[in-house]
Order: sequence, then C-alpha cells, then structure tokens
Amino acid sequence: MSSHPDSLKFHLWVPNLFGFKGGIQVYSAFFLQALQNLYPQAQYDVFLKHDVQATSDIPYLPQTRFHFTGAAALKIRTLIFSTQIISTGLQQRPDLIITTHLNFTVAAYWLKRLTGIPYWTVAHGIEAWDIQNALLKKALQHADRILAVSRYTRDRLLQEQNLDPNIFSILPNTFNFNRFQPAPKPTYLLEKYHLKPKQPTILTVSRLAAVERYKGYDQILRALPQIRQVIPDVHYIIVGKGDDRARIEQLIARLGLQDCVTLAGFVCDQQLCDYYNLCDVFAMPSKREGFGIVYLEALACGKPVLGGHQDGTIDALCQGELGALVNPDNLSEITHTIIKILHYTYPNSLIYQPEALRQKVIDTFGFERFQQTLASHLDQHLRATKRS
Repeated sequence: MSSHPDSLKFHLWVPNLFGFKGGIQVYSAFFLQALQNLYPQAQYDVFLKHDVQATSDIPYLPQTRFHFTGAAALKIRTLIFSTQIISTGLQQRPDLIITTHLNFTVAAYWLKRLTGIPYWTVAHGIEAWDIQNALLKKALQHADRILAVSRYTRDRLLQEQNLDPNIFSILPNTFNFNRFQPAPKPTYLLEKYHLKPKQPTILTVSRLAAVERYKGYDQILRALPQIRQVIPDVHYIIVGKGDDRARIEQLIARLGLQDCVTLAGFVCDQQLCDYYNLCDVFAMPSKREGFGIVYLEALACGKPVLGGHQDGTIDALCQGELGALVNPDNLSEITHTIIKILHYTYPNSLIYQPEALRQKVIDTFGFERFQQTLASHLDQHLRATKRS
C-alpha cells in the first residue's frame, strides 16, 4: 500500500448510494463522506451496482469517479458489475478495496489472489447470518478487515463462520442528527389522527414486510389490551409500508384495537422527525436487528426508547444506558416496561431528559465519532502495510 496518504487509491464497491435510501445505502454514503474527509487528496473509484447516475443529495469530492451498472438488465447486472470491478481492479491496482456489502467480497478475494490487493468489507445484519455459500465463506476468511456495525453482528459472524476475531473492528451506524431534534407534538399530526396533546402515544417505524416481522410490532399489538387496562387512552402508531400490512390489519381487528392503532403507511423523510416528536415512547422490541438507525433518530428527538435485548439493539441503546432493553419474546415484560415508561416510573432517569439524551446519542453515534473511528481503523492498516 502506498505509504503517502495523498497518493492512495481507493476502490469502493457499493450496492447503491443515490435514490433508494435503505440502511446499507445510508451507511455507504456516510462511509464515502468520512473516507474522503480523511483522505481528500486520494483517488476514488466508486462502483455502484444498482445506480444509474449521481445526484447531489450526498456529498462527494469532485475527483470521485463513479462507475454505474444500474442500467443493465437485472439478470445480467451481477455479471457486468463483477466484470467491471475485477477488470478495473487489475488495471488500476488500488491500495485498498472496500465493499459495503458482504456479497461483493467474492470478487475481492479473486483479485487478492491474483494481485495481493487487500480488501475490507462491512457486515450489517441479516445478510451476514447463516451464510452457506462456500466461496463467500472463503472470501470472508481472507478479508483483511471486517467492519461490523455492532458487537452482535460481529459475534454472530464469528460464531457461525469460525473467523479470526482479530480481523474484526466495530464501526457502528451513524445518522444525520441535524434532521432530528426534540419539538412539541406537531399540531397537524394531532389533528390528523384525532389525538389530544397529552394522550400517551407509542410509535414504531419499520418496513411492514413479512420478512421483517422480527421487528416486534406484533408484540406491541398483543401487549396493547393489557396496556389499555392501565392507560385507557393509549394510542399506537406504526409508520411504514409493506406486504405484511393486510395481516397486521387482521391482527388489529382480531384483538379489537381498531380505535387505538393507526397504520400511518409511508412517511417521507421530511416528516419523520414530526412523527418521532408525536410519540411518548418509541418501541421496537426487535429480535434480529443488525443495529437499528431508527433508535438513534428517536433518541435524537429526546424520546424514551424500548428495544429487544437479543440483537444489535443492545449496541444502539448502549447496553441499556440510553433506553429500555426487554426480552422480545416476553409479552408481560414488554407490557409492564411500556406502562412504566408512560407513567414516568422507569428507573433510568436519562430517558426523561430530552436534551441530555440527544447529546449522549450524538456523542456516541454522530458522524464526528463515526469518522474518528474509521480514521483509527485505517491508520492502523496504513501503519501495518508500511511495516510489511
């Protein structure tokens, strides 16, 4: 690897950055921004599998070269993308390849075998569990660094794939905290959903997809009849759309909750902060979350947060320092914890201090911290390659 930061050549392989805003895309955009802040003179080639063009909604240096394969038909896109990343890698011989999706490491492994180019990858969550593909397993074993977004993701990968713990570093998700801040309950939403300003409101923000039932919105629905016995005017709002909506509506009807549950559907990014500020507790007792950016967003709005104690939520809530961690399978525990939070009797007083909560989540997961952590991982790598 080039020993001078100004002459470094980076290749970044990402699913997409522009347009669609899923968790991996948002992480990839922050990653590119942090990397370019740290090495503004370096050369950057960014390969985007599903994008067709760059847009101005994410910052990048003018010298960044983007390579798009999103215009290719889906059935041949993987082949075209793989050909492009491997052939350009062979031609340019970058100092480091970084891929923000585990599946791309197979191509990086072949390049490393041919040329010795080191590669890093990022492990987020569900894509890292239960890997059966033998080539992908091999590619992970030969990675120079695996950046895991949470200890849970790291531990699960370690356990399932028998990898060397020394190749792992933690680089948690970050978020744009300027978009999320505490504010009074928005009047237009109170009117829209016929809510009173003091009415206790629970919120979940999640895709309503059948594959994401592990998020725990079912459990909140099942807890509601008991919660209503203690807090009769409680209201539950679920933000998100997906193919699981019809089943959720049936569950709501079966539990007789039509008058106290609102399925708000899709909410645009600009309005999301208003929804967080509408609630009194953000609850998502998930079981298979790699990390969970929504927890950070709710905390930045100064809201008490409830999450599950079995997955990456533990990292997002700092082992319970920033919110309530419950057993996501224990309905009684979920019920009683939500009641305590809404009655202001939950023993962690920080959750009732909006400004302190916001500051704590920014200090721990803000972009500044993300960039510092990435800098220390890269610094270590540069020093090691200089020695070798």
